[in-house]
Amino acid sequence: MSKALPKRSENYSEWYNEIVKRADLAENSAVRGCMVIKPYGYAIWEKMQRALDDMFKATGHQNAYFPLFVPKSFLEKEEEHAEGFAKECAVVTHYRLKANPDGKGLIVDPNAKLEEELIVRPTSEAVIWNTYKNWIQSWRDLPLLINQWCNIVRWEMRTRLFLRTTEFLWQEGHTAHATENEAIEEAERMLEVYATFAENWIGLPVILGLKTPNERFAGAIETYCIEAMMQDGKALQAGTSHFLGQNFAKAFDVKFVNKENQLEFAWATSWGVTTRMIGALIMAHSDDNGLVLPPKLAPVQVVIIPIYKTPEDLATISEKVNPLFEELKAAGISVKYDDSEHQRSGWKFAEYELRGVPVRLGIGMRDLENGTVEVARRDTLSKESKPIDGIVQHVRLLLDEIQENIYNKALKFREENTFMVDTWDQFKEQIEKGGFLMAHWDGTAETEAAIKEETKATIRCIPLLSAEMAGKCVYSGKDSAKRVVFARAY
Repeated sequence: MSKALPKRSENYSEWYNEIVKRADLAENSAVRGCMVIKPYGYAIWEKMQRALDDMFKATGHQNAYFPLFVPKSFLEKEEEHAEGFAKECAVVTHYRLKANPDGKGLIVDPNAKLEEELIVRPTSEAVIWNTYKNWIQSWRDLPLLINQWCNIVRWEMRTRLFLRTTEFLWQEGHTAHATENEAIEEAERMLEVYATFAENWIGLPVILGLKTPNERFAGAIETYCIEAMMQDGKALQAGTSHFLGQNFAKAFDVKFVNKENQLEFAWATSWGVTTRMIGALIMAHSDDNGLVLPPKLAPVQVVIIPIYKTPEDLATISEKVNPLFEELKAAGISVKYDDSEHQRSGWKFAEYELRGVPVRLGIGMRDLENGTVEVARRDTLSKESKPIDGIVQHVRLLLDEIQENIYNKALKFREENTFMVDTWDQFKEQIEKGGFLMAHWDGTAETEAAIKEETKATIRCIPLLSAEMAGKCVYSGKDSAKRVVFARAY
């Protein structure tokens, strides 16, 4: 048996890293800052993809694919965008290697220098809007609703599996519209899609809001976001949606003839979520025993473990389990029967607990005699004996109950760790304890920067759904129209 996980209360960072590794989700690769997503971790990402992809298509979007490489001149066309990503860009300068004259390895062939340097995409606005120039001529071509699933490279100095890696997987939506209002509606619609996905699939309560001008996506007019609280009281940005105005259309000369037969620039949005969502799932729900998975995203929703002493016992149990296994599958439940003989049942119990499988069914010879099965749920670690007859219906209801309970537990935690703060002394004291601080801000970049400098807290968002409530800025004492969310963040 492997040693126990570090406790969240003692070393949250080490606890997180160990869960990622021991639950077999991902590992560091030979390439610094990059990760290998292992089959179990990738299966979670596939379920996320499937759910989101269905939601995108239900709102009229289509998938496409654009090049990995972005000509440097494209990136430079939108100045604010270029400046925002310049420090994170990986640059391709040559296209060939050759044998080292001294016979040791390979060197870059100086005769194979590219005429124009290529950027490995940190995001795809530039290459996509250069393409849209050929796709959009008339109002009849709009709206253009495109999404792509791909990888992204942003050269990070400090990395952590899933949360921040040099290369990561994501989806990025890029849409073009005939009017400003249509584009704003699209950006807000996709934010709602992300919030629905976070809450209904990941079980992650989120606050919908706007980023401050200082925190906006480079090249955006507005950035909308969903912010979630992790169990250490820090915030994690779980998704963003951007209203880009006509900035990229002007940079790439994307014009269309409107219904009045006049030429004008298209209006744009972009929006994306990444494999960081897996990190959010881990940190929001898991415990000192390991991973806790919401049933909707669990690769295995139910594991059945036989408890036996002899091969004959195993054969008898398997005979009873096989129809149950098929019935669970027919009910649309992802189920695994672990009858492997190289590990004892106690080891298997601990292993599937570590891997976050929502429901475990244990069946031994005594259970067969009594017509019962032991049902263990991962979220509460509780166990009970249930009749085998009717167990499939019970499991279906239990999976729904676990999904709801995981969300409610995270919501309760957020509510208990959200604080109304009115003085600077209160702010400085509370930020050291963690949580979301609801405080007034005077709206200036200077105050925002000063608070960040003194406390490492940032404005996570200006909430969309909270009421206007006049007050005084917690730092400057100047007038403020509304409280914003401050927190330390990942």
